[in-house]
Amino acid sequence: MGEAIGQLLPFAVGVAISPLPIVAVVLMLVTPRARSNGPAFLAGWIVGIALAGAVLLAIAGPSNASQEGEPAAWVDWLKLVLGLLLILVAVRQWRARPHEGEEVPMPKWMGALDNFTPPKAAGAALVLGTINPKNLLFIIGGAAAVAQTGIPAGQQAGAWAVFCVLASIGVAAPVVIYFAMGERAAGLLDSLKNWMVSHNTAVMAVLCLIVGVKLVGDAITGFSG
Repeated sequence: MGEAIGQLLPFAVGVAISPLPIVAVVLMLVTPRARSNGPAFLAGWIVGIALAGAVLLAIAGPSNASQEGEPAAWVDWLKLVLGLLLILVAVRQWRARPHEGEEVPMPKWMGALDNFTPPKAAGAALVLGTINPKNLLFIIGGAAAVAQTGIPAGQQAGAWAVFCVLASIGVAAPVVIYFAMGERAAGLLDSLKNWMVSHNTAVMAVLCLIVGVKLVGDAITGFSG
């Protein structure tokens, strides 16, 4: 299981520091329903990632992701495709990054966060955590990293639980800060939101590039093995 956890770490970090969900949960924490919507968002985030991983690992199981202790050939092809897609995302994100002094527009749906109920907050987290294309690539990569080790199902579940915890740190941190600091958290959370909004595209570009290059390198190593 240790090998699986080591392999999934980059993908979990990629999900954890995705800026848009962090901005969303921070905005929820300044609404009248903050005490219910914040935890609901976090719960929806964790459940979504857990379910996505369960489905992907169930699909990978009969597909023999591991053969004689080594990743199957299709896993190397999957790594290559995911790596190239992440590099493409990185290039597009970098080219779309705002220049200094340029105002970054917020997604229109964020203007409706004041009216969100806990079920809507949980639903938004599920969409941002799993259906969002960039996060979905990281989740698929993480599930493939676990499946390729060939460890038993119970250990795969344990490894994926670690993935869920690590991938949730980004959205969990503002919620913990809110409940721990109370009203004093407002200034810190606002600074965090502003930084994330301003550097959203740059952060994701660098992250996608690093993970994408790693995946392509792993795929090439697998092809030559």
